[in-house]
Amino acid sequence: QVQLVESGGGLVQAGGSLRLSCAASERTYRNYVVGWFRQAPGKEREFVAAVTWSVGSTFYRDSVKGRFTISRDNAKDTVYLQMNSLAPEDTAVYSCATVSKIVSDYKLVDSYDYWGQGTQVTVSS
Repeated sequence: QVQLVESGGGLVQAGGSLRLSCAASERTYRNYVVGWFRQAPGKEREFVAAVTWSVGSTFYRDSVKGRFTISRDNAKDTVYLQMNSLAPEDTAVYSCATVSKIVSDYKLVDSYDYWGQGTQVTVSS
């Protein structure tokens, strides 16, 4: 069973940057895609970004395009989410997730089998 551990969250002022990390416990070749999701208080969990382990194809929700960058380091079994130009509406618990098969829609929460515990990102205005 894959275990995922996120790190890098914290408190930052609007306009600032953070880099989140998601370390996987197993060799990445077994996993098709890693996604980052976030959940703000009182809201549904939503897709943020995803990357495929093998090719490195990336996908983003519209509101973070141009500000967030997802990347992976296969040698370290780690996926990163670089977040720039952060805004108060980016405040949420950010979680990474992965799945070991090809899925039809990587933006869906239900597409993923394994989840990390999450890391809090708070952006002050």
